[in-house]
Amino acid sequence: MLFLLILGLGAIWVFSENARNVTQLDRWGKGRIIDAAFFLSSERATLAVASAIGICLYDITSTDEACFFSDTFMSSSSVAFSPDGRLLASGSWDGTIRLWDVASGQLVRTLEGHTGRVTSVAFSPDGRLLASAGSWTVRLWDVQSGRLVRTEHTGPVLSVAFAPDGRLLAFGSEDKTVRLWDAQTGALLRTLEGHTGWVRSVAFAPDGRLLASASDDKTVRLWDVASGQLVRTLEGHTGPVESVAFSPDGRLLASGSWDKTVRLWEVATGALLRTLEGHTSPVLSVAFTPDGRLLASGSWDKTVRLWEVAP
Repeated sequence: MLFLLILGLGAIWVFSENARNVTQLDRWGKGRIIDAAFFLSSERATLAVASAIGICLYDITSTDEACFFSDTFMSSSSVAFSPDGRLLASGSWDGTIRLWDVASGQLVRTLEGHTGRVTSVAFSPDGRLLASAGSWTVRLWDVQSGRLVRTEHTGPVLSVAFAPDGRLLAFGSEDKTVRLWDAQTGALLRTLEGHTGWVRSVAFAPDGRLLASASDDKTVRLWDVASGQLVRTLEGHTGPVESVAFSPDGRLLASGSWDKTVRLWEVATGALLRTLEGHTSPVLSVAFTPDGRLLASGSWDKTVRLWEVAP
């Protein structure tokens, strides 16, 4: 069964391919979808959506809109939950990062320092640090105090990700490289070269052994983190690849592209398992639920689609 949550200009439509009836829930349109993130608690699965007009949270079980975050209606370009699900970080086109209290929807703190669009945000696994990429720098912030811990000048960075153990940071850049940094010292450990286009997205496998990178060169590359060697190149997309995400068990890799498709790959072999079609504009974001049962894809067609990928 395939579940779709579509954010339109005036409503959200929720339906499955086997359903005879369509349920319409009146909501605002959310504009072009740029990023999405999941958090799964014992009570609910929550999807955060960053769009052209702000941030919205959805309860996946009930499809209720839990909260709409925007104090300036500034376009949001990236979003991430803290590991405990209490905070939501959002990066904006105005160069700020906002920290929101998920339960209340209140703005906790605004982090300022970037001079251009914040392209990516990521919490450390212990929730103490927040990494943000934008305006030629990657910045590390102390989440509790909002203090800037360190600034790294790395060129135009498009994506940032923490390794599962929190020791490494990976950056994807417009210079077509992926860089691995020591998260504690800021030392550059390794530069991964091979892409022939901008690196739009990076993601660590759950065990931290592999790193996936997505590029404008229409490929996804898998790297061995310890050695820096290229493991394999995944080819098949016909447009730039905007986003990659590992399933929680590390067996699957999802990629979203300007070719309007989402592709599911087998990590062990690199085999293309399935191409998910339906979006009518570039797919900018993909994210698995923490239990691996659902995959969300967000697109410029103003929809988020939920795909059931596990029985």
